[in-house]
Amino acid sequence: MHRVRVGALGLAAVFLVVMLATAFLRAAGDPSVINGTAPTANAQAPSEPLAELGVAPGNSDPVKPKSPAIPPKRVP
Repeated sequence: MHRVRVGALGLAAVFLVVMLATAFLRAAGDPSVINGTAPTANAQAPSEPLAELGVAPGNSDPVKPKSPAIPPKRVP
């Protein structure tokens, strides 16, 4: 039981060190923290990044369906 307790304490300590290091490195790389300004909420994030790249699945325009490239043949 002592080994389990020591192992769990070691894992918790490593987890805590990694989380603290991540927090400090993220804060150091963020220019808004250095300048003392908050990030703006007006930044336009792409609403549909896959559609902007032209690789979105499905119909891109729900109002106007695309016509097929080859019209179907009519059988008399």
